[in-house]
Formats: sequence, C-alpha cells, structure tokens
Amino acid sequence: MDTLKFKRTKLACFAAYFTMSSIFCLPPLLFVTLRNMYNISYTLLGTLVLANFCTQLAIDLIFTLFSKYFNVKKVVRVMPLITSSGLIIYALIPTFFPNIAYFGLLTGTIIFSVSAGLSEALLSPVIAAIPSDNPQRDMSMLHSLYAFGVFSIVAISTLFLKIFGTDNWMYLTLFLALLPVISSLLFMTSPMPELNFNEESSDKKETKKRTLGLIMCVACIFLGSCAENTMSNWISDFMETALKIDKAVGDLLGMAMFAVLLGIARISYARFGKNIYKVLLFGMIGASICYLVAGFSKSVITAFFACILTGLFTSMLWPGTLIMMEENIPHVGVSAYALMAVGGDMGASLAPQLMGIIIDKISLSSFANNLSMTLNITPEQIGMKSGMIVCSIFPVLGTLLLLFIIKYFKKSND
Repeated sequence: MDTLKFKRTKLACFAAYFTMSSIFCLPPLLFVTLRNMYNISYTLLGTLVLANFCTQLAIDLIFTLFSKYFNVKKVVRVMPLITSSGLIIYALIPTFFPNIAYFGLLTGTIIFSVSAGLSEALLSPVIAAIPSDNPQRDMSMLHSLYAFGVFSIVAISTLFLKIFGTDNWMYLTLFLALLPVISSLLFMTSPMPELNFNEESSDKKETKKRTLGLIMCVACIFLGSCAENTMSNWISDFMETALKIDKAVGDLLGMAMFAVLLGIARISYARFGKNIYKVLLFGMIGASICYLVAGFSKSVITAFFACILTGLFTSMLWPGTLIMMEENIPHVGVSAYALMAVGGDMGASLAPQLMGIIIDKISLSSFANNLSMTLNITPEQIGMKSGMIVCSIFPVLGTLLLLFIIKYFKKSND
C-alpha cells in the first residue's frame, strides 16, 4: 500500500534527475556559439564550469552540516523551479542585454547550479526513504535517468542547432527550462516520505566504526566520480584531437554512446543486479584497463572503443557506492547523502581539471616534442594520451580502496 502511495513521488524524483542533465551538458554544447556571438574568452567560459561545481559543492556542504534546519520537503518541491529560473536567466539576459551577456550567463549558472546541488543531496535520500520491494533497483534507476538525460539533451541540442542555427540557441534553452516545471508539479501533488536526520549513536565504538565506514564510502565515490567524469568531459576532445575523428562523429558516437552505456548498465543493475561489491570491483578494474588502453593503444578503433566502454564500467561507481553505504551503514540520513554528494562533486570537478593541466604541461614539453618525431604524431596527441594514462590512477586507487572496504565491512558485519 505504501509503495503505491509514493508512486508519483518516485516518478517526480525520476523526472527531476532526468531534467537535471541539461544543467551539465547544455552549457558545454553552447560554448563555441557563446564565444562567437558575445566574444567571451575560453577562460571566462571555463569559469562558468568552475562556478557550477563550486556552487554545487557549497550546497552539498550546507546540507551535510545543517540539513536538519531545512524544511526538506518544501525545498524538494521548489527545486525544479530553481532550475527553470536559472535556465531562463541564462537565455534571456544575453539575448536582451548583450553588453552584459556574461553577467547573465554567470548568474543563470549559479542559480541552476543551486538546484543541481540540491538534487544530488536530496533526491537519493528521498528515493531511499520511499518504501520499496527493491530499493537497490530504485536507486540504480534514478541514476540511470541522468545518463539517458545526457543522451537526450545532446541529441535534441545537436538536431535543433543544426536545423534552426546556432543563433537561436536561446529558444533551445527556454524549451529546456520548461521541462523541470513538470517534475515540480508532480512533487506539489505527491506525498513526501519521512526523512531521517538523526544519525547519532550512543555507542562510541559504533559511532567510530560508522564514521570510518562513511569516510571510506566518500573516498570511494570520489574516485569513482573521477573515473567517470574525466572520460565524460574529455571523450569528445580526445577523439577529435588524439584519434583524429570528426567532431560530429566523436560527439554522437563517442559522448552519446558513453552516456547510453552508462544508462543501460544502470538499468540492467536495477533489473537484474545483486552483489554490489563485485559490481564495483568489476567497474573499477574495467575502467583502469580502458584508460590504459586509450592511452597506450596505437589503434584508433581500439582506443575509440576503450573510451566508450568506460561508460559501461563506470556506470555503477556513483550509485553503487550509495547502495554499498545503505547496505552497511544503518539509518543513514540526509547529511550522509549530502556528504557523499560532496565527494562525488569534488571528483567531477578536480579530475577533469587535472586532465587538462596534464595535457597542457606535457604537450608543451620537450619530451612530447622529441617523442612526437619518433612516433610521427603531434605533441598534443601525446599530451592527450599521457593524460589518459595518468588518470588511470583514479580507478586503480579505487580498486585498492574497494578491496579494503569489502574486507572492513565484512568484518564489521560478522
């Protein structure tokens, strides 16, 4: 009976997570257009990405420390409207006030990033609090919708800009601003489950074990996010620059297929999955191999498939760590999910930036110049491939950490 009662609530969470993908993948798709139309430098455009993640981190930290002081049910209900407001400002201020276009883009980015931070901190605990016959399936399904959202936004945006031209980008943004309203209406007309805010334990030994377990889960989701987001952020540029694949092909067959595999794997786990330990280990080891193959392989086809398959292997690293936390740490509350979101967001922001630094440093080095003449490829290609090799450290460390976590939780639960 309770499961049916919250059916619409669950649907609202799924819709909100699906539409959240526009916040992450639309701005990068518009960067070249915005640069050409408003003469905005790449540095300032990169600052928009930084503002996005910094805002999300701030929201995650606020809810980690002070979640019990908020009316979470009301926050969840208005959260999609914050997304819409940010996207509307993002579209309209540059259109009507081109002289302050960047101010509008930055303001819109900060506003819809608040909503993204709220989504990551609050939607998972809401889903976890809804009575379910298979809570793991629901959590995996929630995160799969983000991946399919990315694919949908990339496909819709590419088609729209191709047909109507890049000068009409603001209409695409306004259309996407309407979608979160649907999830807001669903939330407004749905009951909300009771969320747990009290995570204290009177047993000091139990509290210490719980804290250590949570810290390890945060470290695991950080490394998993690093592995997923480094590839998702750089796959298009890597295919175009390092593999010399046409940009349109790289975007549609590279970035889009990465997202599709991400989503398919999460749905598959939602339907058939069990033993999250094995799934996480499989993902970390597979991602390590994919990064190394992409970096070392001389075959374009082999490196191409290694990049795409990273989507399959990293698919469960974020939601799977949440599932592992829920299974092994009893009565986790909103602040624990917010702390996990902090770890995930830090990985999503720091690792891709590190990849960029490695590419720049190595591409301009004498080592790359000398090696490029030997291998008959450009220094930039060497920089890209070197970045992949170095960033394989994230899933490698994740594998080692998981081996320790599995041993720790099995011992704790005995």
